[in-house]
Amino acid sequence: MKILVTGGLGFIGSHTVVELQNEGFEVIIIDDLSNANENVLDGIEHITGKRPLFEKIDLRDKHKVQDFFRIYADVEGVIHFAASKAVGESVNKPLLYYENNIVTLVYLLQELSKKEKSNFIFSSSCTVYGQADRMPITEEAPVKGALSPYGNTKQIGEEVIRDTCQIQASMNAISLRYFNPVGAHPSAAIGELPLGVPQNLVPFIVQTAMGQRDELSVFGDDYDTPDGTCVRDYIHVVDLAKAHVVALQRLLQKKNKENYEVFNIGTGTGSSVLEVIHSFEQVSGQKLNYKIVDRRPGDVTIAYADTTKANEVLGWKARSTLDEAIKSAWDWQCTIKN
Repeated sequence: MKILVTGGLGFIGSHTVVELQNEGFEVIIIDDLSNANENVLDGIEHITGKRPLFEKIDLRDKHKVQDFFRIYADVEGVIHFAASKAVGESVNKPLLYYENNIVTLVYLLQELSKKEKSNFIFSSSCTVYGQADRMPITEEAPVKGALSPYGNTKQIGEEVIRDTCQIQASMNAISLRYFNPVGAHPSAAIGELPLGVPQNLVPFIVQTAMGQRDELSVFGDDYDTPDGTCVRDYIHVVDLAKAHVVALQRLLQKKNKENYEVFNIGTGTGSSVLEVIHSFEQVSGQKLNYKIVDRRPGDVTIAYADTTKANEVLGWKARSTLDEAIKSAWDWQCTIKN
């Protein structure tokens, strides 16, 4: 059974490819390598013993998307990761985000709509909730006005999929609204490998500890949280990858109750920026050089998931602790440094 994974050489995508291959799926990766490295294929092969097919395609090229689906007409499911993903960058480059995150989604759905049956998993985000009124956040929480263009592209993306499913009975889709993925595969053969300056907390922490960055900036310590820093739900990337496989199997086995469903994917526990830093210092045995700076535009104060629906309906649950996730990220950083 062939499964297309767009952005499959990226952080979450590559871990999901591993879990798919471990379950016996044949995986085809599309990636434009704008924020990934082709060497990730070696890591995937090292872990699974099988090298996935790879097509270097920019999904903004509609004709290449059409050509792909003509060649691989037997693709039975699509997991869509390919997108720009940094909140701060999206504030400075909104048009890039709308083109890369929305236009590409439309092109994919147009091709899937031509198939007799299609199964689609969308990489969504807790950013669709904005600053939620209550914690933990359930799937019924209102989708508020986005605080960043990145968050807005996830809101719009979900709306595009929902509208498509309403008129396209042959399409089945699930949006996974996940919180903050961190960590790396326990083999340390794949992990988060941002090109340029990291936009996310944990890669910046481990690069700072390794001496690649002078210091870590903590954006604000005057939020209404126990220690004044932002609180997020940090989920181990392997747990997150497994959730995509479970969601795909739900569609392939026709267990979905509706042709469009939404699930929160997180741990159900919130951790502050300073708590993540302290976790790193504990598992690594070294102090981290950091300083408090002004708040960053687009950041919400607190967000962590109610995972009841994912646990009970989807049949998935996060297994790893924050310390385990941070330790795996550090092991990965030490491996690539060497």
